[in-house]
Amino acid sequence: MKAGIVGLPNVGKSTLFNCLSNAKAQSANFPFCTIEPNIGVVNVPDPRLERLESLVQPEKIVPATVEIVDIAGLVRGASKGEGLGNQFLNNIRETDAILHVLRCFDNDNIVHVDGSVDPIRDKETIDLELQLKDLETVEKRLEKVSRAARTGNKEAIKEKEVLDKLQQGLSAATSVRALPISDDDRLSYVKTMQLLTDKPVLYVCNVDESSAVNGNTYVDQVRQVAKAEQADVLVLAVSTEADINELDTYEERQLFLDDMDLTEPGAAKLIRAAYAMLNLHTYFTAGQKEVRAWTVLQGSTAPQAAGVIHTDFEKGFIRAEVISYSDYDNYASEAKVKEVGKMRVEGKDYVVQDGDVMHFRFNV
Repeated sequence: MKAGIVGLPNVGKSTLFNCLSNAKAQSANFPFCTIEPNIGVVNVPDPRLERLESLVQPEKIVPATVEIVDIAGLVRGASKGEGLGNQFLNNIRETDAILHVLRCFDNDNIVHVDGSVDPIRDKETIDLELQLKDLETVEKRLEKVSRAARTGNKEAIKEKEVLDKLQQGLSAATSVRALPISDDDRLSYVKTMQLLTDKPVLYVCNVDESSAVNGNTYVDQVRQVAKAEQADVLVLAVSTEADINELDTYEERQLFLDDMDLTEPGAAKLIRAAYAMLNLHTYFTAGQKEVRAWTVLQGSTAPQAAGVIHTDFEKGFIRAEVISYSDYDNYASEAKVKEVGKMRVEGKDYVVQDGDVMHFRFNV
């Protein structure tokens, strides 16, 4: 599962990517300095992992990770192949969620491709290119399905109804994620097309340092528009995050954050937001050798969670011994949790909860 960072050229995408991944993507003040997408595997900050480490004292800890992709800046006409259009759109198609960076700061030294700062116009520029590409995809599919529908094929008739809604919405510059389509129809007819504007999106407002805590008028405009899409907005002073990243020690970073009235780096909030947007949960295994965070899709069963560790665990699954994180935190040791009867034994149908500490019993 991966999230792609998108936006117009020079809005701070590569600087943000560098903050998140510590992989130094070329970050230059001109369009298309990112041509091949840079891919970073980013640790998910989780205080629960640190707490388990302090309780268990393992030899090592392994955090959960999420893949972040820095995608080349898009320009008008991308849907027709302008700039790096086709490449850009294909790179987005391969991601599972979109982190859309919008410039929400004034700085005459940093060139804006359209000559002025206007995050709503910038958002609409990218939305339009993605919508046009989706419209092309939908119309191709509609052409094929319409022929089958004319023969009386009931499934084709149903699909055509959904495709008509998509065509109308996209033609009116509405993204697929904002269209009133039932969950069943989305699953049956929409998801298979991998439409760009159907992907969940988080709008990242890149602000100057003075606006890092409370935002500014640009951010207020973005929040208003995002509400209509039921999308979230995160405020981040990307260049300041880059400065924090350059500091050597944890103490220095905390002092910097305290000066700005921030409790943690914005990058940490962004990573967690991306993780949640990808519908991911974390469960833990905790032993003397290692305490580890494992990533599963929300709604995963115990055997599926076991399979993340090794396919044999899923094939030969017998049962799972489960401690909720709150109980582990409260009683401070596995032995004490067992003593008070808070460890549960769960079978194949158990749906893993975020923060579960688990042991698997299996036989192969």
